[in-house]
Amino acid sequence: MHKKTLAFLAIATLFLGLPAFAQDTNAPAAAATGTNAPAAAAPADTTPKPDPAGTATGASADAQDASGAHFVTTEPTALSDDDKKDPAKVKKYADDKKAFDDYTAQAKLEPLAVKLSDSVGHNRVAINFMWTLITGFLVMFMQAGFALVETGLCRAKNAGHTMAMNFMIYPMGMLGFYLCGFAFMFGGMADPMSPNNGGIATMGGYAGLNHEFGIHLGGKFFGLLGMKGFMLQGAGYDTAAFALFLFQMVFMDTTATIPTGGAAERWRFSAFMIYGACIGTIMYPVFGNWVWGCGWLANLGANFPGLGHGHVDFAGSSVVHMQGGVIALMFCWLIGPRYGKYDKNGKIVHPITPHSIPMVMLGTFILAFGWFGFNPGSSLAGTDLRIAVVAVNTMLASASGAVGATLWMWWIRTKKPDPSMMCNGMLAGLVAITCPCAFVSAGGAFWLGLIAGILVVESVFFFDKIGIDDCVGAISVHGVNGAWGCISLGLFADGTYGDGWNAVPGTVRGLFYGGGFGQLFAEIIGVTTCFVTLAVLSLIVYFIGEKLVGNRISQEVEMEGLDVPEMGVPGYSGMVMDKQSETPMMKA
Repeated sequence: MHKKTLAFLAIATLFLGLPAFAQDTNAPAAAATGTNAPAAAAPADTTPKPDPAGTATGASADAQDASGAHFVTTEPTALSDDDKKDPAKVKKYADDKKAFDDYTAQAKLEPLAVKLSDSVGHNRVAINFMWTLITGFLVMFMQAGFALVETGLCRAKNAGHTMAMNFMIYPMGMLGFYLCGFAFMFGGMADPMSPNNGGIATMGGYAGLNHEFGIHLGGKFFGLLGMKGFMLQGAGYDTAAFALFLFQMVFMDTTATIPTGGAAERWRFSAFMIYGACIGTIMYPVFGNWVWGCGWLANLGANFPGLGHGHVDFAGSSVVHMQGGVIALMFCWLIGPRYGKYDKNGKIVHPITPHSIPMVMLGTFILAFGWFGFNPGSSLAGTDLRIAVVAVNTMLASASGAVGATLWMWWIRTKKPDPSMMCNGMLAGLVAITCPCAFVSAGGAFWLGLIAGILVVESVFFFDKIGIDDCVGAISVHGVNGAWGCISLGLFADGTYGDGWNAVPGTVRGLFYGGGFGQLFAEIIGVTTCFVTLAVLSLIVYFIGEKLVGNRISQEVEMEGLDVPEMGVPGYSGMVMDKQSETPMMKA
């Protein structure tokens, strides 16, 4: 059978064959809709409440609360003449009558307080819902920033192809995350076996996503994969789960788009589509579950007290950025450098210049703007006032990252400031601050961002030197600085935030603030696990694409440009395309 037909069937099977997994016979009923939706997310409370209007329906006429206190919410029926002769019935009637009178008296004393409490609780949850959704919309707009940065850093003859990859990864990744990725990542976040099983506390405390597949070792539970919420049915059909899905889906899409820049200008579009079908379904959710879905990395601190609060990643330096960076590293290594990037001996690096620096800089500003959704939004709570600290730390790290990269290029490396490296420096600072943004001081944010700016420059030169051709610096920006961001939390966390994080008492504190090496070791364990896990998954997905359609386009297509041969239309019409890779210098 033709390879393209096989590839199409593979994608169709993945997308259409998974509904069987969506059946959840133990799931609760679908969530309520309308103005009471947030309240529907909360666990049921069977304790009778004062109800002066007599409309209570949730409790029986003879009930007890958790403490064993006797409640009667409806007035007991008067005894008949025959019943009055039975001492047991007379006693029960007297007890019930007294309980009802006490209940009514309480209802008359506290109706305003109860109503006020309910209103405040509802408004708090509603504010958190709105905050999470709005910041999710901001993160979605970051896709435009990625598209502009990656396309601008590539050559004009490949602009349409690079833009198309950035466009299509959004629906491909989303459908995969909808089918099973969300369930794999968050389907066990409230599993009672996990030490950290609070459910979605900021959005009503919904605890329906409570089935985590895992193993028991030494009396401790190690979560590996969620098992509820497939296709947003069953336990996933809840307003709180829907809000979490939207916010986390756009995070997944950030990871998904990082490799499209690294392997651009030679990646076959059909092979990219196979990758797009895999990233949201399984590649991203596995490690994501271990850190954010109450899996084993999140519970390291609870299971092993010497490891701080376990692997902490507030907004995704490892879960989002490092995952994308590792995938980019593996794909760039396996697919090989662009034709003309190195001399015939593979030693001399021939720089391939971007076709649109203005496009790159505009995209960077869009990304920096979207990061105000990315980092503060990860609180999932507009009522958590720490979001102001998170936002300012995000700004400072982006600024010091940009300045650090600019000055390092200008004074140390090339004696020119280099606009593209200004942008990569800003993005490196943003990636690095993403993990520790809620846990470090403003000074800590400045210094870790400055280090990220220098680190990204040296990393780009390093990968060029060892023969890994990364078109946009994705490995260095996201992979290297994603790892640095996690490690920096183990160093710079100042102990002013995170009490009880990952079910560990006390605040999150790094080495430089008297926290010892425990938190740093937990971050290193997480970073190492991320690299190994994503490297293995990337190898598998790459070789699936290689078998089905082949990952790399032909040399002739690469020389001509991918737009017309792969996409059928040029990215720019009526312009003379650069043929940089055909020049004598590039053929040397």
